[in-house]
Amino acid sequence: MASRLYTAALFVLYQLSLLAGILLFPVAVLTRRAGLRLPVHRVVSRLGSAYEQAA
Repeated sequence: MASRLYTAALFVLYQLSLLAGILLFPVAVLTRRAGLRLPVHRVVSRLGSAYEQAA
């Protein structure tokens, strides 16, 4: 039961990180023009890998 809850929580976090990445896209474009980068891709890839390992 705990593993199913863990997997479900990872799935929700992964989906929320994708949503955050989509919503932050305009900000990321502006910050990239200023010479900065937002590391949203790291969060998405780490949560995606953790979800795949748990599933």
